[in-house]
Amino acid sequence: MDETFSLVLFSGTDDKLNAAAVLTAGAAAMGRKVNVLLQYWALDAFRADRIHKDHGVAPEAGQEGIELVQRHNGQHWSEIFRQAKEIGEVTIRACSLSMEMFGLRMEDLDPLVDGQEGVAAFFVDVDGPVTFI
Repeated sequence: MDETFSLVLFSGTDDKLNAAAVLTAGAAAMGRKVNVLLQYWALDAFRADRIHKDHGVAPEAGQEGIELVQRHNGQHWSEIFRQAKEIGEVTIRACSLSMEMFGLRMEDLDPLVDGQEGVAAFFVDVDGPVTFI
């Protein structure tokens, strides 16, 4: 399986970031190259001073979903992303437009983020479907 796993992260809630991290780690463990583009609220969650903050859950989770996530004692999504990067070829980049919108510099982001790029540059490396979360 040589196809790159391309993932665009838009949502910044902990449940969706956790799902993205697990998908990324799974693809890396299968030997697939992974390219992640952080946009808007996902990018905001990767700020160095906010990465371990409680980012809540998606509204559709409701109260039961909130309680379920609070009871779950698994690894934080950022640690799963770190492990994925250790396992395989995983690149996480910030969307340039989102960086501009939030007034961010690379120094503001957690070291998990490898750099920034525009959408066109992201699509240069896409050789299959794109997953959007």
